[in-house]
Amino acid sequence: MNFSGKYQLQSQENFEAFLKAAGLPDDVIQKRKDTRGMSEIVQNGNHFKITFNNDNQIQVMEFTVGEECELSTPTGEKVKTVVNLEGGNKLVTSFKGMKSVTELNGDTITT
Repeated sequence: MNFSGKYQLQSQENFEAFLKAAGLPDDVIQKRKDTRGMSEIVQNGNHFKITFNNDNQIQVMEFTVGEECELSTPTGEKVKTVVNLEGGNKLVTSFKGMKSVTELNGDTITT
């Protein structure tokens, strides 16, 4: 399954609690909780480039499935991790006691 496409944020559940657990200060949480960002994913084989655009703040992450990479946590800290593909439609990684699952179902991405 190819993840390539542009995806508009539709909803966020428990996002404030997640950001608090990740260590973000309350003022930053208040700014981020109501953003309606856009994500663009470009997949070339096992290589992914994901661009997040949230209220004119752009973040780009690149990784190759199954290989160690450096990603940013919600606090901006850089961590080394491995992103794996599960079931053909889920990108899964764990770092700093958190697990991230990005699942593609049709034209909808759930994180």
